Amino acid sequence: MRFMVFVPGNAESEAGVMPSTDLLEEMTKYNEELVKAGVMLAGDGLHPTSKGAKVRFEGKERTVIDGPFTEAKEIVAGYWIWECASRDEAVEWLKRAPFDGGVEIELRQVFEMEDFSDEMTPELRAANERLGEQIEGRQ
Repeated sequence: MRFMVFVPGNAESEAGVMPSTDLLEEMTKYNEELVKAGVMLAGDGLHPTSKGAKVRFEGKERTVIDGPFTEAKEIVAGYWIWECASRDEAVEWLKRAPFDGGVEIELRQVFEMEDFSDEMTPELRAANERLGEQIEGRQ
């Protein structure tokens, strides 16, 4: 099962302050352990919300809202996608991450095709599998 790990932003990440070399070394070492164990599927840091945008959907109307966004506690600064046998395994990996200072990291399971019931028709399942193959082909 796959999990997405959300790394929250803070005032420094929103100001565009880059991590120190020491932290980058720790994160690289941690990522190497994740890759070696076959856990890490993807992961990246995100630019500050001042470079981002939101799109609000109301009926047929679409409204673009440019960043920065003020609710700092809801800002995501980075993410990982992991493949783990269980939630417990993902939690154990997350406990090993080189974070400090009271930061809370969110971990959420990703829906898999089999999690959807009758709403995922055989045609929709086939279309989604084709899309997955196309994405894999690009990597």
